[in-house]
Amino acid sequence: MFRRDERCRATVARGSALDMELRRGRCRPPAPAPQEPELQRALERALRVREGARRLLPACSRPEQALETTKTLVLCDARVVAAGGELQRRQEARLRGARRPSDAGPGAERVPCRGTVCISDLRIPLMWKDTEYFRNKGELHRCAVFLLLQVGAEIHDTPTVLVDRTLTDICFEGAVLFSEAGPDFELKVELYSAGLPGAGAQGSTPKKLATRLSTSLGRSGGRRARAALEGGPGSPPGSAGTGALVLPPPGVPCPRFQLLAHATLSLAQVHDGFRTHDLVIAADEQSPCWVPLYGRMCCRLAARPRCIDTPAVTGTLRLQAPGAEGPSRPTLFCVLRGPGLLCYSNAHEADAGQEPTLTIAVTKDTRVRAEPGGHGQPPGVAVTNRLGGEEVTHALVAESVAEAQRWLEAFEQHLYDLAQWKQCCEELMRIEEPPPRRPPAP
Repeated sequence: MFRRDERCRATVARGSALDMELRRGRCRPPAPAPQEPELQRALERALRVREGARRLLPACSRPEQALETTKTLVLCDARVVAAGGELQRRQEARLRGARRPSDAGPGAERVPCRGTVCISDLRIPLMWKDTEYFRNKGELHRCAVFLLLQVGAEIHDTPTVLVDRTLTDICFEGAVLFSEAGPDFELKVELYSAGLPGAGAQGSTPKKLATRLSTSLGRSGGRRARAALEGGPGSPPGSAGTGALVLPPPGVPCPRFQLLAHATLSLAQVHDGFRTHDLVIAADEQSPCWVPLYGRMCCRLAARPRCIDTPAVTGTLRLQAPGAEGPSRPTLFCVLRGPGLLCYSNAHEADAGQEPTLTIAVTKDTRVRAEPGGHGQPPGVAVTNRLGGEEVTHALVAESVAEAQRWLEAFEQHLYDLAQWKQCCEELMRIEEPPPRRPPAP
């Protein structure tokens, strides 16, 4: 039935080729495109913030305000592109899901669990020239840098760090979390930089000029010139010489952040330790935002899938003794979580966090098969592991056929998750909590 609140409707002529394909089950009817309220809100919010930042930038009266506003524009542009790309990706996934069922493989509908990806202890070493770092020669070059980190449509940024020749490493403290990452995630790390005027060189010029004037004009005349340059109490107000020497501060220059370097990290780089990764340099030495990068980035990249912390299935099972015709052991409350099936005497022990009575290892190499039962035997699940060169099988008996099927499906999904997340399921990696972000200065 057609309703006016529907955005669109599709009609199929009776007896047409498409109608016959639908009747035979060879083609699925086109499903209405579901809405993506979260992505839509994120896209609209990024567009509004970007428009506001563009209007605010010409009105900035301080360099810090202009710097933060320019950074906001970079982040909003990235969020707009990321949200639009994610919407397009989901639309293409829906179109692929509407293909014929015969074209889909046996595991096409299986989706791995999500997880949390944590990147912390970010350090980028610098490679200054000897004359700049050890002898403090040359013009003082300063830049403001920050990191943009992206997984899918989720984007985070680090606080802005000022870099000059006194630093040997760019350090970004704290951790950044991505709580909805899949095992196929790609963590994009982009380093943005904006050149700033050298305060040290500008501040030393009036003093050098005052010293030369005091030497050339004599003691009394030089004292007056020096006071005029430094703004001291001896400067005569309204004099023509003072007006020519003491200039008003220039207008606030508009900084421009440029992409300096980038890297892409994936599941293969996940390790519970401090590691070094390559950086792709995207700027040259002639750029005003140039910082002498060494071409490396050090960080700690950890991940924890939800199958490690969240139980895949819970319920009661009986452990069947080898060679027995039926369950000869008492009922156990079992929890499938992480690298094992935890078996407790009752549910209260599991809720209290006590040690399990029995733990059956479950890894990506574990094999699970259904035990149909029959001839007086209830259905169940057989879990087989290879220990010490021998295969060890635990036969678990369920209360009904439906319960056995529920456990079998949960085991298959859990093994699929373990295989997809690989080394992240072999050891429990530490996930740091990010510190609360300070609001920008007004």
